[in-house]
Amino acid sequence: MIFDTHTHYDDKAYDGDRDELLSSFKEKGISGAACASAEWDSIPAILALCEKYDFLHLTLGIHPNNALELTPEHRSELEALIEEKKPVAIGEIGLDYHYEEPSREVQKEAFIYQLKLAERFDLPVIIHSRDAAEDTFEILKEYAPKKRGVIHCYSGSPEMAKEYVKNGWFIGIGGVVTFKNGRKLKETVEQIPLENIVLETDCPYLAPTPHRGERNSSLFLPLVVEKIANLKGISTEEVEDVTEKNAERMYGISIRR
Repeated sequence: MIFDTHTHYDDKAYDGDRDELLSSFKEKGISGAACASAEWDSIPAILALCEKYDFLHLTLGIHPNNALELTPEHRSELEALIEEKKPVAIGEIGLDYHYEEPSREVQKEAFIYQLKLAERFDLPVIIHSRDAAEDTFEILKEYAPKKRGVIHCYSGSPEMAKEYVKNGWFIGIGGVVTFKNGRKLKETVEQIPLENIVLETDCPYLAPTPHRGERNSSLFLPLVVEKIANLKGISTEEVEDVTEKNAERMYGISIRR
């Protein structure tokens, strides 16, 4: 079966059919998913979803675009939530230089703070890096938690992916690998071991071809599996089996099949 390591099912894009969609997972070959928080106000909805569905797994963190939300009060509350709710990872966290705000210094400080939280609570991390590959790599060299984690929605070079893999990281592969302009990601998939790849959607974003531009969901992941299988010259069954086991190793969970 397929495990989706990165979703945002709290998003309003699912308000019309969220329960129907999630309830269809098992019959559609989806064994579960991780629900990533990105902004402070998203956390209550994500907590409720993960309490309602035992195949959804909680991650807690603040996205770099929302780094200013990490006020002293929210930091205390976040630490208390991690202690109480036992998330499977800290994330999504990282750096995003696509926009000018928040400033790079604010983002870096929030990133390092959350990396230290992951080390303190002995958890892996979900790393967001957009237009910030070098700074992300350098910060992770110094502050990466022992449990490492995943470079989410990987967009760097195959060479850098190999460096991450060498240092114990997983690489998150989603719909972009099916895009015509996804050449670098295709090369990355070809060149790194399947044992370091995890499947993800980042839904509702980044739906694979031929659904590009539509609302994404875990139900589209078979298209990503098929593309990875073709690139590596292996069966779709092998891709599903190995990546699901990779997700178990990364998050330290036992997936109900």
